[in-house]
Amino acid sequence: MPHTRPAARAAAPLPPTLALALLLAGCAGVAPPAAEDFASFVVLGPEGVAVARVLSAAPACPAIELDGRMLPMTLRAPAATLAPRQADAKADAKAAAKTPAKAAAFPVLSCEATLPAGTGSASVLGRALPLPRAEPQRIVVIGDTGCRLKQSDSGDNYQACNDAEQYPFATVAAAAAAWRPDLVIHVGDYHYREHPCPAGNAACAGSPWGYGWDAWQADFFTPGAALLRAAPWVLARGNHESCERAGQGWWRLLDPRPLQPGRDCNAAADDAIGDYSEPYAIPLGQDTQLLVLDTAATSWRGLKPGSLGYRRYQQAYRQLDALARRASRNIGVNHHPLLGFGAGRAADGGIELQPGDAGLQQAFGALNPLLLPERIQTMLSGHVHLWQQVSFSSAHPSQFIAGFSGTAEDIVPLPAPMPPGASPAPGAVVEQLSSWIDGFGFMTMQRQGAERWLVRVHDRHGALRNTCRIDGRHSRCALARVE
Repeated sequence: MPHTRPAARAAAPLPPTLALALLLAGCAGVAPPAAEDFASFVVLGPEGVAVARVLSAAPACPAIELDGRMLPMTLRAPAATLAPRQADAKADAKAAAKTPAKAAAFPVLSCEATLPAGTGSASVLGRALPLPRAEPQRIVVIGDTGCRLKQSDSGDNYQACNDAEQYPFATVAAAAAAWRPDLVIHVGDYHYREHPCPAGNAACAGSPWGYGWDAWQADFFTPGAALLRAAPWVLARGNHESCERAGQGWWRLLDPRPLQPGRDCNAAADDAIGDYSEPYAIPLGQDTQLLVLDTAATSWRGLKPGSLGYRRYQQAYRQLDALARRASRNIGVNHHPLLGFGAGRAADGGIELQPGDAGLQQAFGALNPLLLPERIQTMLSGHVHLWQQVSFSSAHPSQFIAGFSGTAEDIVPLPAPMPPGASPAPGAVVEQLSSWIDGFGFMTMQRQGAERWLVRVHDRHGALRNTCRIDGRHSRCALARVE
């Protein structure tokens, strides 16, 4: 279970001599890293167990101070340079041929320590760590936060990573941290700097690229630092963290569970293990759970019955259903929305609606025509680069999409009004839809009761743009479209 944070208990200062001795683990004469030279955060895993994570270029893992006691952290992954994985080799063969393979260099240790239940204060290298609450009242939801640098058959996509207006994740993270959340949920896609910035492009000149630490640091840990220090995180895995892409970094740096041999995306022969993982539950109090689902390897094109992905996602559905039965109320967290809309341009220039993820709909729908377990009332997802809410008169959970926190936005608006009978999934009957297209920001949820949440949509600076209410599996927003 998550641990309660006492209101008036400050972290004890770190004794310099003891910290130095524990940090270096016998390597005397080397100073501990400066505050800007390491990343620290807390991630919640199965059953709400809190794991402190530190990423540092120091020669050994630091000590962690828990309620005044100095304890060693465990090495999760050593510094290493890993064999290259070619980005999107199947989908973007021409781009893969143009871009040389690049090894993924991680010159940092990944260190971790479990925070025992009842921990009152925790710090590392003098920096306080945020502690989880048993019943979080204030939740931030963000997603799709990296800066897109990608060359593909469908066209070049080079976001202006050097321009805070066009890549505003740092601004979004600071504003979300200022809201003082108890918990942060990221709905996936942290890493987007896949290909080198073209020569002569000043907007992204000098950006790191590839799947190593430098790109991860630029895309997530540096711009997200304020929010990483503000509250514990729940992390969903996106398709950008699949094994063919940034999966090596996902398993080394972010996933809350123990790192297993083979489940690290280092070797293509192990991708059947590395691309999939089991769903897990995080208690939120009041007989409510978050259910976190890894959908990194699904396909919007669909999955062939009997294929590896089809079988693995059916297995994940059965596990999800068993977890959902443990609580009266559940909020699902995954990257690919089953019940949301996207929009693109048709050949004639008109707007073409895009339904929910076909691969998950096929695998889950073969077991349950309603797609999701009955006790899931709300789904939080990303992948589509916009903010969206959909509520249904059919027995489907409300769907929220929060893929609007940094990555280049989708700019094709949803039709207004929606075409009669428009549905994101077979049998899903829309009763209310709200969206914000081409706007960066974050979403917040405040608990109003056992089944009720107040949802607010904020722009990059924290200004309020829309207000919604969740009541059971239904939701309704003040504005149908944010302008």
